[in-house]
Amino acid sequence: MVIGDVMVDSYLIGKVERISPEAPIPIVGIQSKESRLGGAANVALNLQSLGASPLVCSVIGDDQPGKAFREMLREAGIRDEFLLESSHRTTSVKTRVISNKQQLLRFDEEVTHTLNEKIEQSFLELLHRAISEEQPAAIIFQDYDKGVNTPVVIEEVIQWAHQYNIPVLVDPKKKNFLRYREVKLFKPNLKELKEGLKLDFWNEDLTSLHQISKRFMADQQIEIMVVTLSEKGIFACTKDNYVHFPAHPIRIADVSGAGDTVISLLALALSQEFSLANAAELANLGGSLVCTQAGVVPILPSDLLQSSH
Repeated sequence: MVIGDVMVDSYLIGKVERISPEAPIPIVGIQSKESRLGGAANVALNLQSLGASPLVCSVIGDDQPGKAFREMLREAGIRDEFLLESSHRTTSVKTRVISNKQQLLRFDEEVTHTLNEKIEQSFLELLHRAISEEQPAAIIFQDYDKGVNTPVVIEEVIQWAHQYNIPVLVDPKKKNFLRYREVKLFKPNLKELKEGLKLDFWNEDLTSLHQISKRFMADQQIEIMVVTLSEKGIFACTKDNYVHFPAHPIRIADVSGAGDTVISLLALALSQEFSLANAAELANLGGSLVCTQAGVVPILPSDLLQSSH
């Protein structure tokens, strides 16, 4: 089960052949347009691609992008009955302008305020029904600070997860960073960890990173920490030890969606009783591979198999 902010990733793809006479900016001749599942839905798409059966739980607008979002979910074979529609929200749309496999510009249409009490209560009822009826193998909180994961939603879901003995994994953002307590796995990137703890550190000393992580894990009652380090790879630890895998040497086209792939692979690998080291190594590989393609794309099993040999 994936709970969090979903969005439509829209792409305008074209070719740059000249600079505008009006301003020193490239003119993109649009050749094609497409839309993809984004945000928490991209996590679900990664899970689906890897053979799991994901449930997406979120709040969308009663609008045209929301209808398009539902249709894309159905086309991907992902269930949509745990989406809540509201006329008080708009469906987030991120539009990227791409030329020669490089992202030139992005503009966002969205609301980022938290759910009001009425919508929040309706969403909680939907979530409780989903957890009690489906009893998923894992719950992933995919937070983009767009307002769906409210403090009350986070607290209630974690409590229900404990009742049903369901592991909870978190891909956090700044606003709710300290709200996620008593979870199995917490996966910030290095920038998010610094901002969340209000600390400025990192001189590539993994021992000090482990000490900082251990203190945070003890305070928050977290079992596993995974920190993505961008071009420096991935760091994973328990209170007792840590592992680090350097980034794979790749030609980066677009880093968007890499974190979605990492949390998806971690959730699946740990649910299949992989060791933390093997799960982190696999997630590091998958996160690197999706960066070689323009736009947000799910990882394919064939990509992982081919690259692991």
